[in-house]
Amino acid sequence: MEFRVYYEDTDAGGVVYHARYLGFFERGRCEFLRRRGLSVRELADEGAVFPVVRMEVDFRAPAVLDDLLRVETEVLEVGKTSFSLGQRVVRAEDGKTLVEGRVTLVCVRPGMKPRRLPEELIGALRSTNGAS
Repeated sequence: MEFRVYYEDTDAGGVVYHARYLGFFERGRCEFLRRRGLSVRELADEGAVFPVVRMEVDFRAPAVLDDLLRVETEVLEVGKTSFSLGQRVVRAEDGKTLVEGRVTLVCVRPGMKPRRLPEELIGALRSTNGAS
């Protein structure tokens, strides 16, 4: 998924504000699932939502106003009720990795009670080869 850095993404120093990368990762996760035929909204309508329970982020280099960025996502682990993804924000122009992260999401039903991952999600995650 590619997108441009806008003024609203930057801090007073003119670089992307660190917390914005969490939103970039979220968009990347949703698009990653969409490209595999899954809709986060439809999964939620079926009673499966996926809160983040753990995230590790390493900031390698800054992105600045008007950079074209790409979020790459790959499956690291699939469990019974949770899954972990590796994510990177890359500057599209030169392929430089700017931010790397690992995120773990757990599947819950209404009332925040854990539930098994939906079979269609497991299939989509396990059939993934490489990042996107």
